[in-house]
Formats: sequence, C-alpha cells, structure tokens
Amino acid sequence: MSDTEQAPKGLMQRILDVVEKAGNLVPHPVLIFLSLILIVIALSHVLYLAGVNHTFQAIVPEGTDASAAKGEYTQLYDYGTKVEYDTLQDKHYKIEKQSISVRSLVSFEGIRFIYSSLIPNFMSFTAVGLMIVAMVGAGVAEASGLVNALIRKLVIVSPRWALIYILSFVGILSSVAADAGYLVLIPLAGTAFLSIGRHPIAGLALGFAAVAGAFTVNMLIKPLDAVLVEFTTDAIALVDPTLTIGLASNLWFSIASVIVLTILLAVITERVIEPRMGKYDIALAGDNPPNVEQGALSVDESRGLLYAGLALLATLVIFGLLTLPSGAPLRHPDTDVLIGNSPFMNGLIALIMILFLVTGAAYGFGARTMNSLTDIIKSMEKAMSGLGGLILLFLVLSQFIAYFNYTNMGTILALKLAELLAAANFPALLLLIGFIIVVALIDFLITGAIAKWALFAPIFVPLLMALAVAPEAVLAAYRVADSPINTITPLNAYFALVVGFAQKYDKNAGVGTVVSMMLPYVILTFVVWTALFAAWHLLGIPWGL
Repeated sequence: MSDTEQAPKGLMQRILDVVEKAGNLVPHPVLIFLSLILIVIALSHVLYLAGVNHTFQAIVPEGTDASAAKGEYTQLYDYGTKVEYDTLQDKHYKIEKQSISVRSLVSFEGIRFIYSSLIPNFMSFTAVGLMIVAMVGAGVAEASGLVNALIRKLVIVSPRWALIYILSFVGILSSVAADAGYLVLIPLAGTAFLSIGRHPIAGLALGFAAVAGAFTVNMLIKPLDAVLVEFTTDAIALVDPTLTIGLASNLWFSIASVIVLTILLAVITERVIEPRMGKYDIALAGDNPPNVEQGALSVDESRGLLYAGLALLATLVIFGLLTLPSGAPLRHPDTDVLIGNSPFMNGLIALIMILFLVTGAAYGFGARTMNSLTDIIKSMEKAMSGLGGLILLFLVLSQFIAYFNYTNMGTILALKLAELLAAANFPALLLLIGFIIVVALIDFLITGAIAKWALFAPIFVPLLMALAVAPEAVLAAYRVADSPINTITPLNAYFALVVGFAQKYDKNAGVGTVVSMMLPYVILTFVVWTALFAAWHLLGIPWGL
C-alpha cells in the first residue's frame, strides 16, 4: 500500500489492515508448512490411539476389490488439480460402503510412507509441472515485449472502464484451461492495471478472484464437468438407477453465474480493493521496479504485433487440422469428442505454452527485441531462474498435503460434518445452504473440487432427492461452495505464487497482504452467489440442458 494521504478508513478497511499486518508477521511459508507437518504427525498418532474411524458410502472405480478401491479412493482424494480429470474421466464408478480410520504417521507403516514417498509426493504435485511448462512460453512472450504491447493495445482500443470487466470475464473463463489461468491471467491483470496507472496488486487480486474464486463455472463445457457429472450420476443411482444427468445439466446456472460474478468482482475491485490500496508508488518494488510503458505503439512494436498475429493464425490452423476433422489425432480415439474428455482438452497447457512461445518469438523478431534463437532460449532461462523459491515451497507443501491425506483426518472430518448436517432435518433450501457452508469450510483443508465431491455426492444427492430436490440443484450448490475459499486457503497450490506476484510490486507484501485483499471477494462472492442460487431454486428456473 502507498503512503499517500487517504480519506479516513471505515471499519471494514481497518479490519483488513489488521488482517494484513497480522498475516505478514507469520514466518516464511516454508516454515509454516514444516510446522504444520509436525502438528499433523503428532495429531495423527493421538487420533490413531483414540481409534477414530468412520463408515461411509464412497464412489470407487468399478472392477476393484475393497482394498484396491481404498487405494484408488486415496489417490483420488490426494490430488486436487488437473491430473484428476485427465486420468479419471475414462473410468466407471460405483457406490460402495467403506470404513476408514485415522492412520498414524508415527507407526511403522507411517514412517515407511514418509521415508519412501518424498519424491513421489513432489512429482505427483501437478502444479509444479504446469507452472514450469507455462513459464517456458510466458517467459518468451514477456521478454520479447509481447505482453506489454498487447496490454497497451488493449488499453488503446477499449474504454478505460471496460478493462476491469474484460479481465474479470476472461479470468473466469480461463478455468476451461484448468490451472493455466493462475500462471497467465493473474500476472497479466497486474501488468494491465499498472499500464493504466492503477494499483497493480489490485489487478492481481481481481485476477486471483476471477480464476480461483469462480473456478467451477464457465460458459463452456470443460473436463472438470465430466467427472462431477459422473460422480453425481453414480450417487443418483442409490435412489433411482434409471435417472442420469448430462454434461450441460448446470449450463444455464453456470452462464448466469459467470455474468453475475464478472460484474461483482469488478465492482468489488473498484469500490473496495482499489480505495484501500491507494495510489501505487513504484518505489515499493525496491531495487527492481516493474517496467512501465504507456502511450502509442512504435513502428517496430506494431510490426511485432503483426508478426505475432500471423504466427498465431498459423498455429491455430495447425491445431485446427489436429482437432477439427472427424478422427483427428487430438480427438478422443473412441468417442471422437473434442470438448470434454479428449487429448486436446487434457493437454491444453501445451497449446497455451506453444501459443505464447510462437507468438512471443514472432513478436521479438518483428519488433527487433530478439535477434536469434539464443535470445529465445535466454528468455526461457530467465523465466526459470526466478522459480527456485517457489519450487522449494512446493516441495514442502506437497509433503504436507500427502501426509495430511495419508492420515485420513480430512476425509473423516468432512464426512462427520456432512452427516451432522444431514441429521439436522432442515427444509430443503436450508439444507442446501447448510451444504454450501460445510463444503466451503472443508475447502480450507481439501482444495480439490473432485476430491470433495467424491466425499459429499453419495451423502447429499440421495438425501436431497428424498426431499424432492433435483440432483442438478445439488451439483449447482456444490459449484457455489467449492470456489470462493480457494483464494484465501494456503493449501491452494497457487496461493504462494500469488504472494510472489505481489512481491514483484511491493517487496514487503506477504501472506497477510494477499489474505486481506481477498477477504472482501470471498465474503461478497459467497453471499451474492448463494443468494443467486437460492433465488434460482425458489423460482424453479431450469439449471441446464
């Protein structure tokens, strides 16, 4: 935040200031997660000695026995990122009664797990691979000047007031590319705000809120939808084996949510976040201030954009040939689908990397900011060199998540909360709202959308169907509940990445800075989105196709 004179702050702003100061006093995130690992180890043994366990209905792959199903279920629960729906869409599932208990990390088995899983835990943490692959292309685009030129062009051709709505809208839609929005859209929003004289950290906040806080809805069908619908259908079978729902079962609600959230996130940014941040002082960045370029594009820059446009067109033609014809190699080999479960959608991060790499290089040669292939490689190396601290954090974070998941403590807590709510005998709408609250609370510990739905679908879909609530409504409620907390839980693999983005503009930014920025989004998004859901339910509007 700048030190420029500001108007007196209201109660909410003072509370957020306290949150920021308190949050920035916490130790380095690596130390935080090392401490949490010790707590999980100790707590797991205490609960193991107490014999804590739970029996529940689980969604497991067909054709597996009980022990194998438990292993598959644990794997499903462990990983909350893109790998889930890349590897699970082709499987068929069944509902099976299972019993789980807390596992101790101090037992012989637990010690063996800690010792032998160090590398597998890290290698299965998909955020690392996604980040590195995306940065290969993004590094070229940034070093060549393409990103800056595109933003300046966008500022020139679009009304100033519209930019924030464009960023909000594109950020929400970026979930069709899974986690790529975290790596591309969020820093882009910060740069865009800086280029028009607005606070860049407010731009980061908008980008983070759009990408993470509305992750489960889109105007397009995406790979995540296939798995959520599959799990919902399996849960429906407990009540009515003849009933199924389709991929577009929440489409109308999702489209309406995108429109409402686009406007809401932009208004929160303008009315709450930016007034609190004040005018940006570039001196906050320290010894490496961000590059700020404004004004009309030069002849070289315009030529660079032309070359980038031609490169983009050529790349799209190539990928069109690989995807559009029936039987094309990037379509599903059996079903021939393109959108949903297909090689094209499952490997979309590769397309994003190639687009940035090709257009960035073309711009560099056109604008004369790059003169050889060596310049391209050096820009990749520069992008990679800044990831050391984040990779170390991901190493520790991946161990914490794996250890926590191994103990089954999160699973048992989620199930006990769910069954407690189910036993409350609330009316249908109150039960749906209670369900939204429970899922949001669990999202602090289990961030994966598929992992939580695997736990909750067999409980709440049959329960609410018995109260004449359509399963599409239950799935829509889950979409509302799953996303907003993603922006403030440190267990989100990309939370630390956003802290790093903020430190680019303010060397003193920390965890508290990000949490205090995101709290207004979380609270208002949760309230408005839940109200939209409740109104939709009461009015009986169709949820989708």
